[in-house]
Amino acid sequence: MRTVKAAAAAVTAVIGAGAAAVAAGRLASDAALKAPPGRPLPTEPRLTVHGTAAGQISLTRDLAALRPGRYGLSGNGSHAVVGPVLTGAPHPADTVVRRLESVTHGTLKPGDKVWLTPNVYVGNPGAALGLEHADVDVPGELGALPAWFVPGKRDTWVIAVHGLGATRELAMNVMPFLHRNHFPVLALAYRGDLGAPRPPDGLNHLGETEWRDLDAAIRYAVRYGARQVVLHGWSTGATMALRAAAHSGLRDRVSGLVLDSPVLAWETTLRALASARRTPGALLPLAVRAAQGRTGLSGGRAPGPAPSGGPGVPALVLHGPDDTVAPWQLSRRLADARPDTVALRTVRNAPHGAMWNADPEAYEEALRRFLTPLM
Repeated sequence: MRTVKAAAAAVTAVIGAGAAAVAAGRLASDAALKAPPGRPLPTEPRLTVHGTAAGQISLTRDLAALRPGRYGLSGNGSHAVVGPVLTGAPHPADTVVRRLESVTHGTLKPGDKVWLTPNVYVGNPGAALGLEHADVDVPGELGALPAWFVPGKRDTWVIAVHGLGATRELAMNVMPFLHRNHFPVLALAYRGDLGAPRPPDGLNHLGETEWRDLDAAIRYAVRYGARQVVLHGWSTGATMALRAAAHSGLRDRVSGLVLDSPVLAWETTLRALASARRTPGALLPLAVRAAQGRTGLSGGRAPGPAPSGGPGVPALVLHGPDDTVAPWQLSRRLADARPDTVALRTVRNAPHGAMWNADPEAYEEALRRFLTPLM
């Protein structure tokens, strides 16, 4: 009898441990599947404000604080724009001084917790950039999708779509350049974004289903005068662009792709985000399996054509080896496989989805060279 009870207790313990592991895997998968738009990814460190002066801000010394370029600086209720590191400014050894270009809203006080964000601009293209624009609704399969439309003279439109941890405000980084070059721009909010329909399961599918909202944007653009479209995607937005170029019923209207930090292997990205939330390594396979079970994501499925085949239209990939969310090696492999259609611009010292921020002038020059033949 004791043996039976002991065996039953052991089985119960195993079942309990298994259930706990499954629950832990499910929780770990939330790092990617429930990443809220506009909030920092778990890979982004929080920095402490040590002080501000005329045109300067002191931050905790960290590799993130030392990144080159121009970024938004967000906190709870505040947003500012910071420029390059000021190496000549006196400061304690445990801090970094950057140029403080502006405080968009809120205040920055010593002790405040902040983080760098690719979103330099907040609000809308009119308020933030002084650009004429219209708020439009794109008919999607789940309902109306809010979008900004910035008019231009060309009949090739650029459809911009953000990715993990960002909002359509990210597209405002490149809007002034595109506007100067007379491209109409459609910046899309898709399922799960503020003001857009909620996904039926409430989860981010890392581009697997969201691409259909981008397909709806292509249809909208063609309906309102676009002869061709260029899809400009960041992160999982780049995944959506690849899928749309491969599967849209209007894929013949897609003349080019701009892929910033593309997520080409969702399992790797999910593992990276779960690890950043200090998930034990032993639970990472469970996180992947949980994501598959919750969303129907298929292991190993490429976001469009297989990397060896590459996209069927010209593509500019902007990516770098310092991206800890989406491996740069996969972008390099894609470019190596199709040098006839894929150009890779390597951007160093830039986090995921922030290739423009690291070097805006070089980014826009690469865009100019890529877009000129597509005009």
